[in-house]
Amino acid sequence: MKPDSNTVIDLYRTMVRIRVCEESFIAPILSREIRCPVHLCTGQEAVAAGVCAALEKEDYIFGNHRSHGHFLAKGGKMHEMVAEVFCRETGCSRGRGGSMHLVDPSIGMMGSAPIVAGTIPLALGAALAAKTRNDGRVAVSFFGDGATGEGVLCESLNFAALKKLPILFVCENNLYSTHLPIDEIRVSRKIFELGIPFGEQSHRVDGNDVLEVHGAARKAVDLCRKGRGPVFLECMTYRMHGHVGPDDNIQGSHTDIRPPAEIEKWRRKDPIKRIERHILKKRIASLRELKEIQAQAENEVLEAQDFARNSSFPKKEELSLYVYKN
Repeated sequence: MKPDSNTVIDLYRTMVRIRVCEESFIAPILSREIRCPVHLCTGQEAVAAGVCAALEKEDYIFGNHRSHGHFLAKGGKMHEMVAEVFCRETGCSRGRGGSMHLVDPSIGMMGSAPIVAGTIPLALGAALAAKTRNDGRVAVSFFGDGATGEGVLCESLNFAALKKLPILFVCENNLYSTHLPIDEIRVSRKIFELGIPFGEQSHRVDGNDVLEVHGAARKAVDLCRKGRGPVFLECMTYRMHGHVGPDDNIQGSHTDIRPPAEIEKWRRKDPIKRIERHILKKRIASLRELKEIQAQAENEVLEAQDFARNSSFPKKEELSLYVYKN
């Protein structure tokens, strides 16, 4: 079933909010106002938006080192996420986590972490809990192609299949593990086939087509709710900036080994431009209305950065707080 016009606009709005927010970090990163490592998801917005739009507020998601988009798409508050990237006390992790440790259990964002594949078994545990309670919730594990080299993924795939857990494994395959091309770390590019030996429904989708991602995610979530999970979903996408920070793409940098022609090829596949063309072609909204959505996102980001800059850093004597639950 194709999404209605309101859903399409909501998907577009989510992607624009993520994009504008991500790009707003570039200047403060380069000026060293933001000091923590920041992994930008510019170019990968369709995966977060498409998958999270298929979920309910009560469902769980677990992220990785590149999870700003996941946080926002699941319903996290932008000003709390931006404040966290600026390492302020008003951030979603009280300024202790920075860009790679985002959490908001109230909307099902159970956490992100930089340990590669580290949150996959956590998502597995949440899915097991959901099945044990029979509460109808679904868990989603977001991870990159680099995580497919970690043994815990196969262990989790096996256990999830054995117990028929309501979990969606979402691999955001951007073809690079840090700075290593996928062909240097994998015998086969067909990552989605990892789920097949375990009897899981496994699919590859165009991760830069938000409608395709959303459609596949809706089917997967429905299967999980009916006790026919797990499902493995590989989303082919591409990050438009470097592995960490924006500077890998700056001319003269030696840290980004990706061919310029390859980057340009994927730039033409920009997921936001693609959904814009669809919206205008189907007359779902006018160009003026799309520009209004862009302007709203820009204003929201400016307000979020003002909020962050006007917030205090954690006090040195309180840095050890929140390590344990009181």
